[in-house]
Amino acid sequence: MYVASRFAIAVHILSLLDAVEGTGRTSESMAGSIGVHPVIVRNVTGMLRRAGLVRTQQGVAGARLARPLAQITLLDVYRAVDSAKTLFSVHAHPNWHCPIGSQIQGTLTKHFGAAQRVMEACLAGTTMQQVVRDLRAASAR
Repeated sequence: MYVASRFAIAVHILSLLDAVEGTGRTSESMAGSIGVHPVIVRNVTGMLRRAGLVRTQQGVAGARLARPLAQITLLDVYRAVDSAKTLFSVHAHPNWHCPIGSQIQGTLTKHFGAAQRVMEACLAGTTMQQVVRDLRAASAR
């Protein structure tokens, strides 16, 4: 599954857990809202648990937030589900005898790194509480 998809699913999961504050949600109930198989929800929830963002119990207790949404940034969520820690990757085997191939990795790494830093700064400046506030405002319209 693509990181972007896992990231969106993780944000959806955290938003759902906030909606039932104080009680847990099962992977089956969350999967119905997200529109994916419960196994995907369990996998992403496991990533969130390992990152300290949720607590889980087997059975009907399900998953719960481990800390308030105001203390969880989108960067926290992104890092929880992105094992590579980079948005872009450079292809591994360019032709070193080609004038473009011999320079492409260094050049792209510089530009991709700059884009990564800007994206991470934006995510770090947004909390899950802000996301949930936006969701509530949108559903009230």
